[in-house]
Amino acid sequence: MRTAQTFLSCVLAVSCIAGVPALAQRPAAVVTSEFVDPAPPYPQAHASTLVEFGDGTLAAAWFGGSGESRPDVRIWFARRGKAGWDRPVPVADGRSPDGKVYPTWNPVLFAPPGAPLQLFYKVGPSPRDWWGMVITSSDGGRHWSPPRRLPDGILGPIKNKPVVTPGGTWLSPSSREEGTPERNHWFLRMERSTDGGATWQAGAPIASPMGIEAIQPSVLTFPDGRLELVARTRQGALAMSWSRDDGRTWSPLAAIDLPNPNSGTDAVTLKDGRQLIVYNHSAHRPDTPGNGPRYPLNVGLSDDGIRWRNVLTLEARPMPDGYAYPAVIQTRDGLVHVTYTWNRTRIRHVVIDPRRLR
Repeated sequence: MRTAQTFLSCVLAVSCIAGVPALAQRPAAVVTSEFVDPAPPYPQAHASTLVEFGDGTLAAAWFGGSGESRPDVRIWFARRGKAGWDRPVPVADGRSPDGKVYPTWNPVLFAPPGAPLQLFYKVGPSPRDWWGMVITSSDGGRHWSPPRRLPDGILGPIKNKPVVTPGGTWLSPSSREEGTPERNHWFLRMERSTDGGATWQAGAPIASPMGIEAIQPSVLTFPDGRLELVARTRQGALAMSWSRDDGRTWSPLAAIDLPNPNSGTDAVTLKDGRQLIVYNHSAHRPDTPGNGPRYPLNVGLSDDGIRWRNVLTLEARPMPDGYAYPAVIQTRDGLVHVTYTWNRTRIRHVVIDPRRLR
């Protein structure tokens, strides 16, 4: 049986043959590139999320503060209209009923048809001990409900947006990090709601017979009803899993032919049927401490969710903290919008014309 390390070797070989400097680049595909907030009132920003409203307005959220895992880290939110991005405002923090303040983490915006805007986020001292929270808005993020803690055992979407499946289910791409900082285990565990978010059910951990440890999945859809997860791993390559029953059960994890430096990604199914992913085209070797380099930042395409090709480099210049944790959506006008962490200090927004990607 092939192991995750074997898959990593294959992915690294493909990357070396392709040669990162020679990756296909089509600058004409980039329509806009800007910072959501050019001068934020805090030193660190991370983990952005994107959504489009019915009138074409965009909104983004992220966490910002003095540094990840610190109590002053809050969830920030901004809308973008025809005149550009509005001034961001904090919309959630980690204050608990007993007055203790915890850091907040990884907001996820979700605008399901016929329901209020949902903003999921996590609160707690670390990803091993956090819990899921949600606030809602019926006026496009101008006003928000009081925060509500999700049920025990439900964390909500960990980094990437939920989807509404062909059967009408809200499918929340979730994962777990269990153990201690020195010895912890990662696994995917999907959460489903069949009643518009009133109740949730957590599925069984997705099997990983090859020892691939994965978190932070994205959900892709196919015309025949199949669903695919694409997730970050510790093994140097991205991983996939498939469902044929509306997200109830999932196939064992397998590696795909794109490298991953132990960094978050996001993916979306385009209107033309292609699958698009934003990721770092660099690898992390499991026997090396820490993460691999979070640059360059790239866009990949696939016709079948299995074979992927790198079609665009968004960022290539080395930065101490790189370019990480992208979020991606396709808006009603057909354009693709990406936000991502820029050197841990700001959130960058890029608009791409997918017709120019091949």
